[in-house]
Amino acid sequence: MSLPKISIVTPSFNQALFLEKTICSVLDQGYPNLEYIIIDGGSTDGSQEIIRRYEERLTYWVSEPDLGQTDAINKGFDRAQGEIFAWLNSDDTYQPGALEEVAEFMRLNPAIGMVYGSAMYIDEEDRPIARYPARNTDYRGLRRGVNTISQQAMFFRSTLWRIVRPLDSTFYYAMDYDLWVRIASISPILWHDRYWANFRLQEGSKSIREAYRCWPEVVKVHFRDGGSIFSILYMKYILRRILEPIMPLRMEFRKFIYQIFQNQR
Repeated sequence: MSLPKISIVTPSFNQALFLEKTICSVLDQGYPNLEYIIIDGGSTDGSQEIIRRYEERLTYWVSEPDLGQTDAINKGFDRAQGEIFAWLNSDDTYQPGALEEVAEFMRLNPAIGMVYGSAMYIDEEDRPIARYPARNTDYRGLRRGVNTISQQAMFFRSTLWRIVRPLDSTFYYAMDYDLWVRIASISPILWHDRYWANFRLQEGSKSIREAYRCWPEVVKVHFRDGGSIFSILYMKYILRRILEPIMPLRMEFRKFIYQIFQNQR
C-alpha cells in the first residue's frame, strides 16, 4: 500500500469500562494499513471477552501477567512491524481521521522523527472538560522541563524506536518523557496543531491518583543525562514539590477556562 503501516499498541489491565471505546476509536479510523496490538495484563474484569469480540480485526493480542504498563508497551512494540509507532492507553481514544492525518504529515515531513497533535481532556462519559496544553517543545525544552507533549496524540518513526528502545521498565509514570528525550536527542520533533486524541480523566487513572510520581522520574532522566541541581528543570521540580498540595487546582482552572470559552460560543 502507498500509505505507511501504522502500528498502535494498547496496554491494558482491568479497564473493561473504557476498553471497548478505545478499541473502536482505533479500528473505526478506517485506516487501510493498520496494525493493532493489544497487550492485556491478565485482566479479570471482562476485558478479555471485549477483546475477543474484535480479535478478527486485531493483528495480535494476548492476556497474561506482565510487569505493568511499560512492560506491556515494550512487548507490543517488539511485535510491531509498522513504519509509524504509537500507543494508546485503554481508557483514551483517537479522534476520527487522526491516523490518516498522521500518515500524511509524516509523508510531507520526512525529516521529522516524532509528531504530536493536540488532545482534549474528557470525563468518564466522554464529555470534553478542558484542552490539553500541547505546545511546541524540543530536546532543549524537554531538558528544561518544558513537557507539553500529549502522549495520546504522539506518533514516531519505528526506525527511531530501533535506536532508542526499549522503554525503561523502572519507570512507572514518566517512561513517555524518557522516550521523548531520547528521540529528540537524535531527531527533530514537532507539534502539529490538529485535534487527534482524547485524554480521559477518570477515578482509576494514574493522572488522577499518582501524578505526584511523575516529576521524581523526570529528575531521574535529568541526572542520568548529565543534568545538575543548578538547572531550570531541577528548580521546577523543587517548586512543584512545594506547590504539590495545590497542583490539582491547576486542572480545575483549565476546566473553568474551557467552560467560559464554550459558553461564549
